[in-house]
Amino acid sequence: MKTALVKFIATGMYSGYLRPYAGTWGTIPAWLIAWFLIRGNTPMLGAVAVITTLVSVWAAMHAEKIYGHDAKKIVIDEWAGMFITVLLVPYTLTNYAIAFFAFRLFDVLKIPPARQCERLPHGWGITMDDVVAGIFANVFVQLVIYITANYG
Repeated sequence: MKTALVKFIATGMYSGYLRPYAGTWGTIPAWLIAWFLIRGNTPMLGAVAVITTLVSVWAAMHAEKIYGHDAKKIVIDEWAGMFITVLLVPYTLTNYAIAFFAFRLFDVLKIPPARQCERLPHGWGITMDDVVAGIFANVFVQLVIYITANYG
């Protein structure tokens, strides 16, 4: 039972099994949840981001025993990063689309300290690089919104 639950959560409801680009496929359900269910509700999104980050650490730690260290199938960390990316971003389709692509870009680039976070033990290493990518992506989106609103 626990193994099935870990697989379900860690693979982002099995989206991590999709190929190619499991990380991108794994980010899509989180984006859809943020867009269609949370709908810009900042307190709810903040709570979901924190809870998903903590669940990601737990699930990733256990999923490593099943799939190996930082296996591509483990995408719950992308969910945490995506929720952080859209936190406090004004709820528009354009903003959320920019957020999606910004998160994927920062997740792939792994700008320091994201790369260094991968060395953290257990599920922390899997999760925290995406948390950092989510923070960078959020700042990027906020800057894009500010620049286009004031200079566009």
